[in-house]
Amino acid sequence: MPSVDVVDETFLAVPPEVVAAAFAAPESWARYWPDLILDVYLDRGAQGLRWTVGGALVGTMEVWLEPVLDGTLLHYFLRADPRGETTPKRVRQELRRRQLAAKQVSLGLKTTLEAGREPGVPPALP
Repeated sequence: MPSVDVVDETFLAVPPEVVAAAFAAPESWARYWPDLILDVYLDRGAQGLRWTVGGALVGTMEVWLEPVLDGTLLHYFLRADPRGETTPKRVRQELRRRQLAAKQVSLGLKTTLEAGREPGVPPALP
């Protein structure tokens, strides 16, 4: 079982295709996860991506985009181990850092992709 197991969910009031576009370019991955080397092993289009992870961690990562009501539920999964020797304290610190980073990515996308949308108003379609 991986020592760093992060699961996060955030609702974005935009269609899955819009969220998928934010993850489509490999350049965006370096912005979101600068210390990870990602290699796509499953591109599911508007349903998201699955990667193998190298760099600071070794394991797998997934962004699953689930259509819900008038938007998208962004599911994020990171299951990996730190490289090198670890201590329980280092694992706890890495887990917390990755949990906060996951929420920063999803809330950053929410802010950007929902910009200008009034609460209660349906999202603009692509």
